[in-house]
Amino acid sequence: MPRTLKLRGKRARLLALVAVAAVLATAALVWVDDDAPPAHTAHEAVIDVAAAPGSAERVQLDTTMYVPDRTPAPAVLLPHGFGGDKNSVAREAEELVGRGFVVLTYSARGFGRSTGEIGLNDPDYEVADASQLVDYLADRPEVQLDQDGDPRVGVTGASYGGALALLLAGTDERIDVIAPVMTYNDLAQALLPNGATPGSVDDSTPAPGAFSEAGVFKQAWAGTLFAAGLGPARPSGPSAEAPEPGDDPEENEDAGGVPGGTSGASVPVPRPGLPSADAAAKPCGRFTEQVCAAYTDVATDGVADEDTQALLRRVSPVSVTDRVTVPTLLVQGTSDTLFGLDQADANARQITDAGGDVSVIWYTGGHDGGVPGSQLRTTIADFLDHHLTGNGDADGTRFAYDVQGALRTNGTPSVRTVEAEGYPGLHGEPTERRRIELAGSEQVAQRPPGATPSAVSGIPGLNGIVANSSRLSGLFTIDPPGQAATFTSEPVESQVLITGAPTVTLNVAAATDAVRGQDAVLFVKLYDVNPDGSRTLPGNAIAPVRIPALPDDGSPVEVTVTLPGVVRPVEAGHSLQLVVGTTDQAYATPTDPASYRISLAGDSAVSVPLVPGTTMTSGWPVNQLLGIGGVLVAVALVAVVAAVRRKRSHQVDPELADTPLVIRNLTKSYPGGLTAVKDLSFRVERGQVLGLLGPNGAGKTTTLRMLMGLIQPTEGDITVFGRTISPGAPVLSRIGSFVEGSGFLPHLSGAENLKLYWAATGRPEEQARFDEALEIAGLGSAVHRRVRTYSQGMRQRLAIAQAMLGLPDLLVLDEPTNGLDPPQIHQMREVLRRYAATGRTVLVSSHLLAEVEQTCTHVVVMHRGSLVASGEVGDIASAGGEASFRVDDPDTAVKVLRDTDGVVNAQVDDGVVHADLDGLPRSAAVAALVRAGVAVEQAGPRRRLEDAFLQLVGEGEQDR
Repeated sequence: MPRTLKLRGKRARLLALVAVAAVLATAALVWVDDDAPPAHTAHEAVIDVAAAPGSAERVQLDTTMYVPDRTPAPAVLLPHGFGGDKNSVAREAEELVGRGFVVLTYSARGFGRSTGEIGLNDPDYEVADASQLVDYLADRPEVQLDQDGDPRVGVTGASYGGALALLLAGTDERIDVIAPVMTYNDLAQALLPNGATPGSVDDSTPAPGAFSEAGVFKQAWAGTLFAAGLGPARPSGPSAEAPEPGDDPEENEDAGGVPGGTSGASVPVPRPGLPSADAAAKPCGRFTEQVCAAYTDVATDGVADEDTQALLRRVSPVSVTDRVTVPTLLVQGTSDTLFGLDQADANARQITDAGGDVSVIWYTGGHDGGVPGSQLRTTIADFLDHHLTGNGDADGTRFAYDVQGALRTNGTPSVRTVEAEGYPGLHGEPTERRRIELAGSEQVAQRPPGATPSAVSGIPGLNGIVANSSRLSGLFTIDPPGQAATFTSEPVESQVLITGAPTVTLNVAAATDAVRGQDAVLFVKLYDVNPDGSRTLPGNAIAPVRIPALPDDGSPVEVTVTLPGVVRPVEAGHSLQLVVGTTDQAYATPTDPASYRISLAGDSAVSVPLVPGTTMTSGWPVNQLLGIGGVLVAVALVAVVAAVRRKRSHQVDPELADTPLVIRNLTKSYPGGLTAVKDLSFRVERGQVLGLLGPNGAGKTTTLRMLMGLIQPTEGDITVFGRTISPGAPVLSRIGSFVEGSGFLPHLSGAENLKLYWAATGRPEEQARFDEALEIAGLGSAVHRRVRTYSQGMRQRLAIAQAMLGLPDLLVLDEPTNGLDPPQIHQMREVLRRYAATGRTVLVSSHLLAEVEQTCTHVVVMHRGSLVASGEVGDIASAGGEASFRVDDPDTAVKVLRDTDGVVNAQVDDGVVHADLDGLPRSAAVAALVRAGVAVEQAGPRRRLEDAFLQLVGEGEQDR
């Protein structure tokens, strides 16, 4: 907690003593009540369900029901992903029960400790099981009912669990809302794509039958999934849980156990046994005979027969989406070579046609890129909450997508969220498109014998690891010479944000007699090409195409290819490159040698979809992120209360009444001649995130303490919304702060600490917005643990949540990212930007240049207590025409650049070449380097806040 205000007078001291006594009394009560019930309980049970329709045999499902402290409450059914069990979703269950839901998790048949065989979400098996679990919820007194036998229930889950949510909503009328995550619409289209396409974000999708119904087998992914069901069931329990890609390690730390312990099972729980050794030894492991036969069929020759196609459709949501009418939130990853954006698009269109309201989010994750983070999980919980309780805002037919930008200095990608008016194409509106001309003559592409070597488009499940490294990405996107036709555009003049599925029309013909009359299998992909020639394959996604029976006379067939949906900003100066190859290691490719003539058809352009929108200034839904608040520390607010009780008022400067902060001629001197702050003046406007930057000892914290009324200035004044700051000034109630450490009471939980501090302010509890602050803190169930068990990062997050209680107009944070890991720092930046975008103001004090540069819109640079610069970050950091180049031979690059006309100077700094181009285009400098044989890995404008800072304060100087 920030330092205590120095109150003057007996009345102030008496009030402070009363406040301290109240705190101690409350603390004593909490300390003594060590047997208080936990925030929720967990009940384990084994539930018997029918093994098959009409069968007397039974399957045992291992379940856990999480029950909040207030019941009856709406329920959420939470199935797991393929290869997991009920413990795989323990973190999500605890977050949802923390929101007040009864949550039922379970291990699907064939997984964990549940018995039975895997039917891939067969309506007669897994879907029927889930419906019987809804029966179980309807009989529980803890669950809110709509009527007898009909619980208020939603379903959410990822991948396999997401498909179960869709299938259950289409077969059981009792389901009220669903939120499927990174799942599929049709397994036949997902595993054998580019047959009769399920659709794309595009109003010109080819009609079914434009390609062969056979599709092209996605053998790498299918083999991985099949292997997950071959072995015996895994032992259950938290120790068996492995973190999923993208998990926050600190969150995982708390995800394994159930806070408060387990209260016991509703049914006696002799744990279900593992499948028998005979079952584990079967050729198809835990799969049903039907699934085993289907995999054997398609894996043998890469083509699915009618029985296999019928089975895949039967166990897919496409079989029931015409009956799904409940509110649906579809969350799909843009880094997903298993279930691409086309699968979510098909679900969205079909559910809309059935009369359901659909919201769609595309996030920077997926089976290749990781599960949703805490912020997106909160959005999903908000959606369920709105439709199960009526709380909050969650309009239908909304669409938001994440755009991943360049890497920051710490190696993490920048991400911004764009919200559109609605998901395109659902109600007949055409999708906006841009045609980009491609150049290239007819080319011959050959498939070698055995299809070896094969092109590489990525490694399924690992693509996200290498996607952000141009060097590694190049190793995993390879097109062997002679195996592909290539067509390239001119560099684009301005950024093109591709949002959805591009299309292109090709002419394909047999180049030799041997392939005439045969099917042609091709692989089409669209690269983003940097000016230096390096390429990136967005999402590592490709479109496999099977063209049936090429003409015997060698004439070409015209085909329109819908490429995978992506979200990719193609920057100015970059080009698009279309590659049509004959092999790919991730797919089943014919092994006979073949040769094809390939050329562009139509207008020789690739058509890319654009979905205009606005960068979100507040999260989804808006009310949650507008609920961010701040508060002064408890004793400081005691002073505010004392001032209010004395009915003290201050005159308002009408010209500054709407200005958050004005500092004029501020000076703070101490006895002995030390001047910590000297003649400091600056102004902060609404909507700004201002960074107070300076080395340690520059006077930043002293300035903040004067701003908070903790100490008085020697000279000058501070005005907040037109009122002069002084100890106990009423306007301090409009400021939220985190300055000089948190000082939480270690024997209380995080939530209890926040409530205790707020109670000391004397303000109504409903104004605190505790729920929003706790969600922002991102501590999950750990918020109910005692603070003494917290890590430094957890304490820091709780302190920031404390500062955000009560919706302050001015938020003041001193070194807010101390103790946070990179994902938490990224989340904090986004929170601060959104907070300022609502019209409020944020002041961040930091000595970290990178944090100020990436977080703040404006900066004030202090040195030895004085102002040395102020203004927008871009203005301070501007370096004119300077550019930076990462090359393989820096010394040679410097010589080449110095000999290039127009380059003023060039030098090497820490392995990076910096040059003053004096107006010369960077592309010309890159071309000069490439001509000289220098490999350019990266080129861009030089970010110079660090240089500006060192120039302003003096490199190497130490502050006193």
